[in-house]
Amino acid sequence: MKRNLMWRILLIIFILVISLWSATPLKEKIKLGLDLQGGMHLILEVETEKAVENAVERIVDNIRSDLSKERIRQVSIKKDEKNNIIFEPRSDRDLKKIEKIIKSYPLERAWEDKEGHIAYSFMGRNVKRIKENAVDQALETIRNRIDQFGVAEPTLQRQGKKRILIQLPGVKDPDRAINLIGKTALLEFKLVDEDHSIEEALKGKIPQGYEILYEKKIDKVSGKVTQRPHLLKKRTLLTGEYLTNAEVRIDSRQFNEPYVLINFDKTGARIFKKITGDNVGKRLAIILDRNVYSAPVIREKIPGGSAQISGSFTMEEAHDLAIVLRAGALPAPVKILENRTVGPSLGKDSVEKGVNSMILGGILVIVFMFIYYRLSGLIADGALILNILLLVGAIGYFRATLTLPGIAGIILTIGMAVDANVLIFERIREELRLGKTVRAAVDGGFAKAFRTILDANVTTLIAAIFLFQFGTGPVKGFAVTLMIGIIASMFTAIFVSRVVFDFVLSRVRVKKLSI
Repeated sequence: MKRNLMWRILLIIFILVISLWSATPLKEKIKLGLDLQGGMHLILEVETEKAVENAVERIVDNIRSDLSKERIRQVSIKKDEKNNIIFEPRSDRDLKKIEKIIKSYPLERAWEDKEGHIAYSFMGRNVKRIKENAVDQALETIRNRIDQFGVAEPTLQRQGKKRILIQLPGVKDPDRAINLIGKTALLEFKLVDEDHSIEEALKGKIPQGYEILYEKKIDKVSGKVTQRPHLLKKRTLLTGEYLTNAEVRIDSRQFNEPYVLINFDKTGARIFKKITGDNVGKRLAIILDRNVYSAPVIREKIPGGSAQISGSFTMEEAHDLAIVLRAGALPAPVKILENRTVGPSLGKDSVEKGVNSMILGGILVIVFMFIYYRLSGLIADGALILNILLLVGAIGYFRATLTLPGIAGIILTIGMAVDANVLIFERIREELRLGKTVRAAVDGGFAKAFRTILDANVTTLIAAIFLFQFGTGPVKGFAVTLMIGIIASMFTAIFVSRVVFDFVLSRVRVKKLSI
């Protein structure tokens, strides 16, 4: 009996020491959630239909290249608004070659009309896969951008089929963060047209295969913004998918203005070398998200695999541009469904009120237990204090994020921590009324209360697990503290309280229990 009691006491001391170590220094280990320190709360929706459209456009470009290799140049191929790829073969021979090429793509025949048009579309499972991948890829791309932006402990998670929840604690510049997160960052290189009149194009006479995009210029003195139109060839010669790095540099020749230097991988360097070699003397537009950043004249072939993007940037703008280029382009545009900013002053008030209510609640529970259960109530009070210490130690050890609902979970745990002791003490009282000895009453009280305590706490624990699994943000904070609190309260009520009773009864001959 004594040996059994000794190892239980040593276990409690060991857990107590670990908890004290984990809880000190607490401020450095516990992270405050969005609702406590302020920041941003965003819900984004990925435009997954655009991801499907982009995938179809890439396949159309690839099929055009395949047809060219097969020397089939007169076949009409286009994409309609329903993302069908429509062919108009000129002969049965062309049709057979088209069908052979199509087999290497995830396409199936959709329809055929009397005029000889044949339409192919994505197989259903591929559309679903593209949409799911678009959301997952957008999540990872945004995560990379935020990590490079320097936000501490952000929350990013998928919601439903195409929504993303983002919480950025401590963000001081919401507009900059939104611009960084929401930028699609599709980098393209296209040739500027030198043969057609830009004035005629602006009047609506845009030649087939061309488009008008604008370059924004900001006057550094007046701050006036002007937009310069460029007539560009629609065909994209190079994209940002071949980028390996993007970093900010200072151009000493242009009043120390910052620019972004980009580097390509071997494939991108080879393509860029060919583009610049074939188009010396022409202008190459550098486009990001349909905006022309610059359109310099190609002076010579560039073999090094690097280029620079300039555009009258501030240092902050150049830094953010480098971030989005390094993190990669989003697979589809995103739109903001919800945007809330929480002020830090609100968080400070919430922390103070939450801590005060926790302290007041704890004191009231301790006083009640002592008055109602006398000296036995002191054992419950000791278990309660240990329970709070274990809870705080666990939060510090796991570096959990503390939210306002998390504080509510701690307060709820304080009440639940003595609930088990109340059940045990009432069972002990019943045993004493039956005339049993103190030792027998304690043994019987703990044995009879155990199943009820276990059932109640397990069901609450299951509910907390579901809250954590399917909840978001602050709800998860509540679930975390509730789960830790339930486990700690069961340990202190069933194990620690029993050890204290056994220790006292083994050392002192108690004829009447103060309960």
